[in-house]
Amino acid sequence: MDTKQLIKAAKEASIHSYSPYSKYKVGAALLTKNGKIYTGTNIENASFPAGMCAERVALFDAVKNGDTELESLAIYAEGENYPFPCGICRQVVSEFTRDIKIIIAKSENDYVIKNISELLPDTFEFSI
Repeated sequence: MDTKQLIKAAKEASIHSYSPYSKYKVGAALLTKNGKIYTGTNIENASFPAGMCAERVALFDAVKNGDTELESLAIYAEGENYPFPCGICRQVVSEFTRDIKIIIAKSENDYVIKNISELLPDTFEFSI
């Protein structure tokens, strides 16, 4: 899958954003190693902690479908700043892989690519 195609899928997902408070429409497109794409958009709530980021919506859909081998994740939002994932999303992604390409895009031609290990160098890990 081409980077620009994944960004386009994230952009299309952002159209369905429920963001009446921030007006910041975010879309995410997650590509798994089997070639399937899961999309998500941010969903806000008047009780702010009850909302959900686009990245986690896409990831939770993949997990719900038993698809946990992640390859790349595109995050898209229009604006002057790149829509870097929040700390919670970084931690959730790192639960499944430390080797995933994160594409952070303002457009199909204006983006940066990072590895989750760069975005979250020291993860919280739990062991029994």
